[in-house]
Amino acid sequence: MGWSQGASNTSALMSPQLVDSHCHIPLIHSEAAAVIAAARNSGVSHMLCVAVDLEGFPRILELAEQHDCVFASVGVHPNATETDEPDEKRLVALAAHPRVIAIGETGLDYYRSQGDLDWQQKRFRTHIRAAVAAGKPLVIHSRNARADVIGALKDEGADRVGGVMHCFVDDWDSARAAMDLGFYISFSGIVTFKNAKDLQDVARQVPIDRLLIETDSPYLAPVPVRGKENQPAYVRHVAEFLAGLRGETFEYIASGTAQNFFKLFAATP
Repeated sequence: MGWSQGASNTSALMSPQLVDSHCHIPLIHSEAAAVIAAARNSGVSHMLCVAVDLEGFPRILELAEQHDCVFASVGVHPNATETDEPDEKRLVALAAHPRVIAIGETGLDYYRSQGDLDWQQKRFRTHIRAAVAAGKPLVIHSRNARADVIGALKDEGADRVGGVMHCFVDDWDSARAAMDLGFYISFSGIVTFKNAKDLQDVARQVPIDRLLIETDSPYLAPVPVRGKENQPAYVRHVAEFLAGLRGETFEYIASGTAQNFFKLFAATP
């Protein structure tokens, strides 16, 4: 799946609705209905509530069934240790639910997990195979493991389903390698931090047709709400920052990233 880098047409997209492509609503210390209402009041039309383990998946699915604006994923985070270990068959079965639009959060994290990480690599490949079997995109977590992440995605044929490099913090070469495999690049509140100059350079270069935005709430609240507990409503700040950084309008960023979300995940607005 190819990608192209070209000039932006900032007048092409109108009447934007924001989409938070990655959040963890059950982990926010506020009642879920209030969090969702705040997001809607901030112009967030939809949000993807991402699983980090199988034990918490039923609550995520419940939210997605109760709220049309919430979608679900299924998977086990690469750092999760005290959890049921997923197998391909179980992931595929859980992903068959119509409100589940992605497999993940999965990937590799050599920062928080150390030592022999063969178990983490096997878990990652199990998720990739499940995504290919289910025909649903991947939500990828990558930290200090960029070469092994790209290598596994290539080995397992992840380009057949694509996905998103969530909370992207790597360099431009890594972004290009991921896009060459059909993946989108998603920026969180980290891109708004003053010390994120290298990441901001990458954010300027990602083509609008491969760009997503997220909160990763309750973590990584963006400027100007840094230090607070994050929530999907704050994805607006990420969009506003990227618009200024890239010299584009807020409307263009909001509409473009929303369209990308529905295209990638084959979800119905």
